Formats: sequence, structure tokens, C-alpha cells
Amino acid sequence: MSDDAITLLIVDDHPVVRDGLRGMFVSAPGFTVLGEAADGVAALALAQALDPDVVLMDLRMPGGNGVAAIAELTRRGARARILVLTTYDTDSDTLPAIEAGATGYLLKDAPRDELFTAVRAAAEGRTVLSPAVASRLVSAVRTPTTAQDSLSGREREVLALVAKGTSNREIARVLFISEATVKTHLTHLYAKLGVNDRAAAVAVGYDRGILG
Repeated sequence: MSDDAITLLIVDDHPVVRDGLRGMFVSAPGFTVLGEAADGVAALALAQALDPDVVLMDLRMPGGNGVAAIAELTRRGARARILVLTTYDTDSDTLPAIEAGATGYLLKDAPRDELFTAVRAAAEGRTVLSPAVASRLVSAVRTPTTAQDSLSGREREVLALVAKGTSNREIARVLFISEATVKTHLTHLYAKLGVNDRAAAVAVGYDRGILG
């Protein structure tokens, strides 16, 4: 490993994808792959142990998703820049990832050279967005939304369960996500609704018609 090589941690739940990315970066000068993780929980442990320059992060993974991992790495003040690399470009994926602290967001159909350029830019702290994602973000900023429209489908599901008095653990079980992910959704909910706790979120939800 050369002193000026950009070090990477690859996070994806598909072994074939991890193998492909590793092979791609190993064959290119200026990059060193330090490790791989199959979910967000493992990514947190490896990011702390390996201290990579850049984390290539998938979003939807069993056992701990990418947004929750990004939020936790940000909370911990991790040095690594986080570059999302996923197949999903919907608002419910892009906005939470960037709000959680991702430096950039690329789709998996990005050309090889574009991916290399994006990783170098991310390592330098520059924001990198695929054209499709950039367009979505611009539209989201320019288009006023109601509170109901601004909530993702999953956030509305979480809010509905909170309104029934469901605990975070039970919400995680019902929606097949981790408790950390539930907490991330709640954080986003509170911010979008302008509240600080569950009771206030439910009250605003009913007041604005989100909960019927």
C-alpha cells in the first residue's frame, strides 16, 4: 500500500458486488481496499478498526441498513467520507442518506472511470452526485411540499405505529428493520414535523391529516 493511496471500505450485502468492486479498485493505481462488510452494523465496526479514507456504502441491506450506518458514523465523528453506491434513486433513499451525512451518492450503473473520479473527489471532501440524484435534490429544494408529502412511505408507517403506542423494538420487528433504523426514521420525522418527541409527532400527524 503506497502512502498516497486512497483507502476504501466496501459495504454491500451481495458478495458478487463486493468482489467486483474489490477487483476493480485493486486493479487501478491509487486505491487500496482495506476490507468489506455485508451490512451497516459490520460497517461501523470495520470503519472504526480500519479508519478508511472512503466508505462505499450500499443502502438497503438486511441486518443494518446504510442510512443508519451513515448517521452513526457521522455521530461518531468518523474521518471517513461516505460515498453511497446503490441501485436506488428515489427521494426516500437519496434525501435521508444525504441528510445523514453522506458525502456523495452514485448509482451502480455509473461507468468505472466515473466511480474512480467520485471516490477521489469524496476523499478530498467534495460532494459527488449522479445526475439523476442531483436533479431530484434540486426539485426537492425548489418544490414546496406539505408535511405529508415530505414524509417517505416508511416514515409514515413508523409514525402510524408510534400513534398506536408501539415501541421501537416492536416497530423494528413489524417492519423488518433494525432498532437503529427506527430511531433514524424518528429523527427524520421529528425534523420534518418540527417536533422533539413521539407525543408531539403524533399530535402534529393528526392535526395535519397525515394520520387520517
